[in-house]
Amino acid sequence: MKFALFSLMMNIPNSVTGETLTAQQKFQNVLNQAVLAEKLGFDAYGVGERHGAPFLSSSPPLVLTAIATRTSRIRLLSTVTVLSVLDPVRVAEDYATLDHLSGGRLEMIIGKGNDPRHYPLFGITEEEQWDSLAERYELLRRLWREEDVSWEGRYRTPLDQVTTQPRPYQKTIPLWHGSASSTRSTELAAKYGEPIFSSNTFHPMAKYKDLIDHYRERLAYYGHDPKAAVVGAGGGSLYLANTNEEAIRRYRPYYDSFQSTDSAKHNQSPFKDLEDNIANGPALVGSADRVIEKILKYHEAYGHQVLSISVDGLTEAEQKEQVERFASEVIPVLKREIPSTVWDSSPVLEPSLN
Repeated sequence: MKFALFSLMMNIPNSVTGETLTAQQKFQNVLNQAVLAEKLGFDAYGVGERHGAPFLSSSPPLVLTAIATRTSRIRLLSTVTVLSVLDPVRVAEDYATLDHLSGGRLEMIIGKGNDPRHYPLFGITEEEQWDSLAERYELLRRLWREEDVSWEGRYRTPLDQVTTQPRPYQKTIPLWHGSASSTRSTELAAKYGEPIFSSNTFHPMAKYKDLIDHYRERLAYYGHDPKAAVVGAGGGSLYLANTNEEAIRRYRPYYDSFQSTDSAKHNQSPFKDLEDNIANGPALVGSADRVIEKILKYHEAYGHQVLSISVDGLTEAEQKEQVERFASEVIPVLKREIPSTVWDSSPVLEPSLN
């Protein structure tokens, strides 16, 4: 199994200390997280996209570019790029620039996002989100794969013989499809034979497993080999301690605080409390043995090769503690238990066209 650390850059008062970081402190916190993740052997670092408080992640390509200047090996993920509301021409330009500045370490995960505030902000309705995502994605693929693109659609002005610059540094920028709530995303991924990344954050296993199963079924429909399917998955909240009881006690204030945020309320978590989430949901809270056992259980259901975790909201000292414990106590076991070919080979690079 391969491992990614990611941040949505949620900046809320710390549930234990009451401290709130300034925007500048939060940006530095994320940069330091990424540097630590590379040092500890994580395979990737991701930055999500949100457009409104308490999140500071409105510009993932800029943050990832800053991370690229301070790292040399780790893959850089957009977790996710909310393509349903963005101009594909601007996305093609920004992320191709990031691809160059990172030396070809970019992997894009696209999705429609789960914060309804961005729809009126960018001029589409929530009902249009899936059609908008599909159309914009098809255009983005063409812009990165073709020159002199002519195109006409519903969600932006027509294009006539357009070649975006710069061209991507990688021959093909790897693209994943975020999967959280609808078969529309898994259908789009299957159509192109591209990997999916299950959010696996707010709901019981069965909901996400159904979507992953649908993805594999539709891969076969479109003529792709479902046995070659590549799946990534989130891991819910992470908090490790020497005992399960200590982990629950230390994490409870954070869990309760997160559940009171608008984004958590929007996702309508079915779990009545932290213990219910640990028992029946994706939360990774407990001793290293318990967390390993749970990840293996989820892998049996999902067959995923990549796991992403986040330590957003904790104090900086706890973030460091949790990432270091995960790297030393959990990752080595799972790398032995679960084979993964993702990111085993170097990216295929292609010089820009002049």
